[in-house]
Order: sequence, then C-alpha cells, then structure tokens
Amino acid sequence: MPESSNHFIIFLFFSCIFVSTDAIQLVLVNNCKETIWPGILAGAGHETPRDGGFPLNCGEQTTLELPERWSGRIWPRQGCCFDETGKGSCQTGDCSGLLQCQGVGGNPPATLVEMTLGGPTSGLHYYDVSLVDGFNVPVSMVPIGGGVGCGVAACEADLNVCCPAALVVKKEGKVVGCKSACLAAKTDRYCCTGEFGDPKSCKPTIFAHLFKAICPRAYSYAFDDASSLKTCRAPRYLITFCPPN
Repeated sequence: MPESSNHFIIFLFFSCIFVSTDAIQLVLVNNCKETIWPGILAGAGHETPRDGGFPLNCGEQTTLELPERWSGRIWPRQGCCFDETGKGSCQTGDCSGLLQCQGVGGNPPATLVEMTLGGPTSGLHYYDVSLVDGFNVPVSMVPIGGGVGCGVAACEADLNVCCPAALVVKKEGKVVGCKSACLAAKTDRYCCTGEFGDPKSCKPTIFAHLFKAICPRAYSYAFDDASSLKTCRAPRYLITFCPPN
C-alpha cells in the first residue's frame, strides 16, 4: 500500500477518536413498566437529536451524542398512540400530537431534565430535574466518569401517589400527572412572575415544600437553585425513567 494511503488511514483513525471523545453521551434508559416516548427540545441555535421524539420500550436504552455547549430539555411522555404518519396524542407530555416534537415543547405536567453542557465562559455542565412544570414520571440524571463533586439530579419517587387532590391530573380514571402550583393557580405569586419574579419576593408554596420533601434533589419551584442545580464535567450521563427508588 502506498505511503500516502497509510497516512490517510492514520488521519481517519485519529479523526474518529477525536469526534467520538468530543461528543457528550446521554444514555436514556426506560426502567418503567410501560413504553416511554422521550421528548426533546433543544435550546435556541442547537440541533434537536432524533427530531425531538421516539419510543423507548420497557427495558430498552438508547444513546444520544451531543456536541459541547448543547443545551435543551428532555421529558418523558406516557400513554402515547401515533399513526403511521407520526400523528396522535399522549396522556402526558404531549407535544402538539407529534411523535417527533421538532421544536415543540411538552404539555405540562411533565417531569423535565434540563441541561447546558458548557458555555462560552465555563466548561462545566449544568443540569437539573425540574418539577416546576409538574410531574408525570420519576426521572434521574447521573454523571458517569465525572469525578468528585458531580451531583445527581433526580425525582425518584412517584409523586402521583401522594399528589394533592387540587393538583391531580387523571386520564381514563387513572392519576397520570401532578400539576405544579403555578400550573394549577396560574398566578404571578405561584409562578414567580411579574412582581414576584425574583428570589426575594417569590417563596416556595406549601405544594413546593411537599415536592421538596419527597424529591429533595429536584427543583420544586423557580428559584430552588441551591439544592437542585447540579454541576459536573463528565463525558457521559445516564438518564433513567423510573429509576430504582
């Protein structure tokens, strides 16, 4: 083989190593007893993997590869039914009746996994599990290989079991979701908006305290940063729907 061909093969080999190590992997695992349809919404200027939605059967896992500085959110959809064109509906987390959300956010209540994987001034990854838009399925995000100081973001308990009656969402006689106080009341006080749009004036409600007591590693209201926002610098993160509790 000509020497130039050997150099080309070596170049390709090292290029592949560079690309694979530069990407950040999200490993999505469905530990629930039913199919989950993960929804994905990328932040402005970022591409959405898998066109924003796909089915993940019970016991299955899949890996998403994301570039540095990617930001966005992932949420579980449940009770979905789609036709061959990818149109239908979900009991919770529905994104305009589409299998592939394609830039459309999920309809609350839905448990959110939010992340910013580095930025212009910091290489750290910021991530959280949020109940600000309510709850539908337990979720956790665990760094793999990040070292000391990397936190676990999670709501591992099933809040639907203890959801206050005023916040319950039912479909076909079954509790499928638990609204946040903001979603239920739709007022500035409960949503931390308007004159309550800062940490000094917006305080956790009795419902936020309940969520926090059950899921201490998840956001319970908009300014719940201190115990909920996690930081790390890991090459891989494990996102589990219905993690072991």
